[in-house]
Amino acid sequence: MAIAKAERLMNLALCLLGTRRPLSKRELRESIEAYLEANSEDAFSRMFERDKDDLRELGLVIETVENLDGETGYLARRDSNRLPPITLDAEEAAALGLAAKVWQQARLAGAASGALQKLRAAGLPEDVDPYEAHGALEPRIPVHEAAFEPLMLACRDRRPVVFDYRKATAAHPEPRHVEPWALECWRGHWYLAGWDRDRGAERVFRLSRITGRVRSRSGQFTAPVPDVVTVRETVASWAGETADRSALIRLRSGSGYPLRAKATAVRELADGWDELEIPYGHGLDAWLVEFGPDVVVLEPAELRADVVDRLRAVAKG
Repeated sequence: MAIAKAERLMNLALCLLGTRRPLSKRELRESIEAYLEANSEDAFSRMFERDKDDLRELGLVIETVENLDGETGYLARRDSNRLPPITLDAEEAAALGLAAKVWQQARLAGAASGALQKLRAAGLPEDVDPYEAHGALEPRIPVHEAAFEPLMLACRDRRPVVFDYRKATAAHPEPRHVEPWALECWRGHWYLAGWDRDRGAERVFRLSRITGRVRSRSGQFTAPVPDVVTVRETVASWAGETADRSALIRLRSGSGYPLRAKATAVRELADGWDELEIPYGHGLDAWLVEFGPDVVVLEPAELRADVVDRLRAVAKG
């Protein structure tokens, strides 16, 4: 649903729920800015009738009162639209609380906080602390990338997008035309999965490598959206999570903490370097390139060659 229409429906619902007497179409038009912007009385009437039908389809009980000074009036009585009591056990309450917390750094933080307050007002037990229920776990999902919000909306509305993207092996970004499917966070980084129109294949993009503005495009998706989008599995394979071998690397002291977290063995050297054994799988070369001069691959030879080739490609760009 487009944002403008959703806002219009919400304003109409609030007017109908907030009134103590039936409101005529004329009064509703004067109260809702979007209706005032209608080009004509006929255009407003058609918009209002569609909105009224949409609200009823969503479950709002709207009453019609005839002979209101010669006009038809409308209202939505609160007792007819009251939700049943909300009963949540400790685990359900904890899940809702945690869901509200993960959006602290996104524009949805205010909405999440308001939703949690409404749940408490509707019956969420005050003595249930969602964080204590999970051992004082207080998650944070950072949303620093400017691309997050437009991509989130594009995924929701099924709108193609265009953005400039710099691969790990490239010195300069390239434009990508993408049909966005889903956003997921993996180990502190956000990734977008979608259909790359230029390459005619599914691709996963790391949001921190998107440069400039994300631009929306009109038109429909050209590729079917899969029922299950495996963003994390794809990224995990890049990072060697599905590895069945080990690689030996040298890592500069005080750097490369994600690599140190994955290491199965670490040996401190005397010259400001450490020697690490890390799981080796598909895509590990692309990940190691991100650490630049702080990493030297010792073995296996094919991994070392792949990293060198990627670094040369960056240098040539």
